[in-house]
Amino acid sequence: MVLPRRSDAQSLEAIARNASSFRRIAARIPTYLTDLRENPAWLPMFVLARTMPGRRVHWLTAKSVKPTENSNATMFAGVDRNTVVEALRSEGLFSGFFLPSSIQQEITHFAKQTPCFGNFDRRLEFLPTDHLVAEGDFGRALLSGHYFERILKCDAALAVQRDPLLHEVAAHYLGAQAQLITTRVWWSFPTQSVSDAEKNLASLDKYHFDLDDWRMLKFFFYLSDVDNDCGPHVYVRGSHNRRIIKHQLTLLVGHPADEVLGAYGTDNAITLTGPAGLGFVEDPFGFHMGTVPKQAPRLMMEVGFGVSRPSRRRFHGEPVIR
Repeated sequence: MVLPRRSDAQSLEAIARNASSFRRIAARIPTYLTDLRENPAWLPMFVLARTMPGRRVHWLTAKSVKPTENSNATMFAGVDRNTVVEALRSEGLFSGFFLPSSIQQEITHFAKQTPCFGNFDRRLEFLPTDHLVAEGDFGRALLSGHYFERILKCDAALAVQRDPLLHEVAAHYLGAQAQLITTRVWWSFPTQSVSDAEKNLASLDKYHFDLDDWRMLKFFFYLSDVDNDCGPHVYVRGSHNRRIIKHQLTLLVGHPADEVLGAYGTDNAITLTGPAGLGFVEDPFGFHMGTVPKQAPRLMMEVGFGVSRPSRRRFHGEPVIR
C-alpha cells in the first residue's frame, strides 16, 4: 500500500474544501436573490463591505450623535456607555451586561411554553421540551429551534429590544443612522449525526463573519447557563479591524479555524461562558462562531443594529436557504 505524500494529501484536502465551499455558495443563491429583490443596494454592500477599504469609506458616512440622557432608564445598571463603545472600537467585543432575573426568567418561561421551528424550517414545529421526541417524529436531527416573529409576543423580550442603553451604544458606535434590524431568540440543542450543512446554516462550529450590512452591532444574552459543554459563543478579539487579503477577496464568510486563528492570533479567541442573564455585544464583522452544545441546550437572545433598511425576513433571522 502506497500512502499519499503530505503534499498530495494537502492537495486533496484543498480540493475537498473548495468543493464544499462551492456547494455552500450554490445553496445560498436563493437567499442572495431574495436579498437583491428586497433591496438592490444589497449587492454593492455584499461585494464591497467585505473589503477593508470599502468599509473604511463607508464608516466615514457615520453621523454624529446628539447628547441624550435616556440611558438613565436602562435595565442594565452600572454599565457605562463610553466604556462599552471604547471596548468595541479596540477589541470588537464587550462582555458585562446582565439581564434582571425577572426579565431573563420571563423570556425563558415564554420560550419553554411556545413551539419553535427546527433548523429554520417552519414545517418542523415542536415544543423545546419535546426535542428528543420531535427528532424521532421528524426523522432527523434538530440542531436549533427558532421563534421568528413569535418572540414579539413576549413583553420581556420587547423590553430588552427597546432598552435605551442598547440604542445609545449602537448610535455612538455605528453613527446616528443606527437602527434596529434583528430581534430573535433561539435554542441550540445537543444532538447526534449533525451534518456540516446543518452546522453551517446554524452558524455553529465554524469561524465566520456577518455580512448583512455595511456596519453592524449585535447584543447577545444567554437565557440559560452556558459553560464549555453548553455551546458557548467564541469571538476573535480585534479581527473586526483587520482582515488578510485572502479573507477580503472571497465570497465565503466562513473559514477553517486553523486559518482564522493563524491569521488573527489564537490568544485572541475569547470563549464566552457564564450564568443565565449574561450579555455581551460584538461587532459581527469580527470572526466568531457558536459551538454545538454537548450536554444541555442553550437558549439565547440577539438584538442587532445596522445602518441600512432592515429586511422583514432577516429581522427574525429567517433564511431563504432550502
